[in-house]
Amino acid sequence: MRAEIRKIVVFLEEVLSEAGRPVSPPTRRAAAVAVISNPFAGQYVEDLSLLIDMGAELGGLLAEKCVAALGIAPAQAESYGKAALVGEDGELEHAAALLHPAMGKPVRAALGGGAALIPSSKARGGPGEVLDIPLGHKDAAFVRSHFDGMRVRINDAPRPGEIVVAVAVTDSGRPLPRVGGLTADEVVGKDGLR
Repeated sequence: MRAEIRKIVVFLEEVLSEAGRPVSPPTRRAAAVAVISNPFAGQYVEDLSLLIDMGAELGGLLAEKCVAALGIAPAQAESYGKAALVGEDGELEHAAALLHPAMGKPVRAALGGGAALIPSSKARGGPGEVLDIPLGHKDAAFVRSHFDGMRVRINDAPRPGEIVVAVAVTDSGRPLPRVGGLTADEVVGKDGLR
């Protein structure tokens, strides 16, 4: 592994009721988060290929940890997302290098596929900053019940020379969705949209 990982934290959220109503089956989200050293902290570097390679390695690792936390077969994953929070000595472009060019393929491989784009967010902040991980259906972007997100926070990260990198996976949509649109059981999954 090229990334120097200080720690990995896994979050599992299970919603059993919403607005006083039971959610059955419960909606479940998992996020696996790696705190890594930023090799380019405090300097401008033109070639970010090292971060791109790290993103590919971290994508598969973190997606597998999400699947394990949910206790599901990879193909049972319904939605996914990714995010990165760069410490103050880094750039948003460092987060982009981790998340975009090469992370998607290993995430999809760990989940047995995924035709839709993986929603993402990038931010800069310090220790304890909240990281919002957007979520969307893995095979069809138009499934409104899966427009969601997960918020995570690590009390001691990112330090100035670190990056917090996260992948989130769900086995369901939002609790009690009722805004219409394409439903998960209507997904064709060929074009990433429907």
